[in-house]
Amino acid sequence: MIKIEAATKTYALGRGVEIAATRDVDLEVARGEFLVITGRSGAGKTTLLNLISGLTRPTSGRVLWNGMDLWALDDAHRSALRNRQLGFVFQFPSLLPSFTVLENVVLPTAFGSNRRDPNVPGQAAALLQRVGMAGRRNAYPRQLSAGQQQRVVIARALINCPEVLLADEPTGNLDAETEREIIELFGELQATGELTALMVTHAPHLVPQASRVVEMAGGVLRAGG
Repeated sequence: MIKIEAATKTYALGRGVEIAATRDVDLEVARGEFLVITGRSGAGKTTLLNLISGLTRPTSGRVLWNGMDLWALDDAHRSALRNRQLGFVFQFPSLLPSFTVLENVVLPTAFGSNRRDPNVPGQAAALLQRVGMAGRRNAYPRQLSAGQQQRVVIARALINCPEVLLADEPTGNLDAETEREIIELFGELQATGELTALMVTHAPHLVPQASRVVEMAGGVLRAGG
């Protein structure tokens, strides 16, 4: 489903100095897989997710989605692909503070083909039920704990029925117990067979549901434990 071929991403630091965030990365992700990417801070994990999602263009190499080169598409088509086929969960929730929980979940549909679908609020409510937040649909982000906010973010990431869920340290800002609950929720969602999931985490031992673990170090990808 996703294939990365010899992807290198370098950044210029000035005065002719460059740093490689990823180096000749080759990776294939099968449909329905739950891939966990681990590694120390600065290893290139987030850059790899950004390459996969088309947010960052590789300096060299290719990123293919179902055989289609992401960077052969124009900006509008890449944006549409991200909106319809990808769901994003980051370390910090980034919910809009003036929107209710339900409004935050519905928000991504405003930029997609289903923005006028009258069923969207019901679908959002069903997702909130699924992540254990049905009772807080009318609350505002400031009224929620960090773990509750992250559950809302997961619901928001799923509202457009994406094929792939990308999660960048989704539990890095949570206490140990809430971290375990969120990881378990990811496992439950992916186990339904509806999603392909790629998660960056500092704690791969918390993800027993992962079908594969890979490690990044110095921008290089290698098999994990």
